Amino acid sequence: MAKLPPAVARLRVAVRDAIAGLPDRSLVLAACSGGPDSLALADTLAFCAPRMGLRAGLVTIDHGLQAGSREHAAAVVAWARKVGLDPAEAVAVDVGEAGGPEAAARAARYAALDEAAQRHDAGAILLGHTRDDQAETVLLALARGGGPRGIAGMRAVRGVYRRPLLGVSRADTHAACAERGLEPWTDPHNADPRFLRSALRPAMEVLAATLGEDVVANLAQTAALVGADTDYLDGVAQEALEACRVEGAAGEVETGSLDAKRVAALAGPVRQRVLRAWVLEAGVDGSALNHRHLEAVDALVAAWRGQGPTFLPGGIEVRRGDGRLTAVPGAPGWSDPGQH
Repeated sequence: MAKLPPAVARLRVAVRDAIAGLPDRSLVLAACSGGPDSLALADTLAFCAPRMGLRAGLVTIDHGLQAGSREHAAAVVAWARKVGLDPAEAVAVDVGEAGGPEAAARAARYAALDEAAQRHDAGAILLGHTRDDQAETVLLALARGGGPRGIAGMRAVRGVYRRPLLGVSRADTHAACAERGLEPWTDPHNADPRFLRSALRPAMEVLAATLGEDVVANLAQTAALVGADTDYLDGVAQEALEACRVEGAAGEVETGSLDAKRVAALAGPVRQRVLRAWVLEAGVDGSALNHRHLEAVDALVAAWRGQGPTFLPGGIEVRRGDGRLTAVPGAPGWSDPGQH
């Protein structure tokens, strides 16, 4: 019996570990662009899922940003059906402009994947992000001045989404495609310097050449370590948030108000997490929320001098009065506190 190629073996172990524990006959969908990472992932899922009593399918997203994208998506679906992935479908999306091309495409893609998961009652959706992608995410967070949440990078599990390949190198996914006779598609956007992640990749190559190949694995390991700490602090903050809510006259908790003194007594890292969780709960647009917004809210607690309200993305106004912080829909014409 021929020995399994190392890259193929590593992918199979990673995918098996990621989907272990799902209920019998659960549907697992691979999000597949047809590139080497997601193609190797989908091929591995097609092998592993049936042997684990699970069903496997595929969704490919047609962003409509390139000539021939519809035909390419159809080719991915045809391949998926050939290897036994069912359901296998292409979903066309309209990509807007909010946040720039990368953010807009990502938002449209995840909205389509969310809908596909619900429509097919999928137990999990697998994403093909590799260890190299994780290292790039950490560097981008550092370049943007991101805090621990950004440095923690992508999570292996987030809701219905699972990323089996965060411990697998990009070289392994390419090698697995070659070993399995797969013909991946090369996305021209991956070499387009208009996209920040694409522009970063040549710099990553220089960094690896200067500091050694271990730099990629070490950056990914940093994400894992910081992620564990962040998850712990988030749990502490959630308990603190419940303790800081204001009770109404009838003893019912008013989710829109917090006791300012209780919040002020919290340690800084916990306090900031409490405030972040609270404003997101109040309806703030998380994709537009940044550290300046949170600093403005924190000032209502930690640097209270009788100042007026602050305004957050999504039209949410946070004000302090009678010892409480209250989040309410902002008045028309609200401005961005990030500029205050």
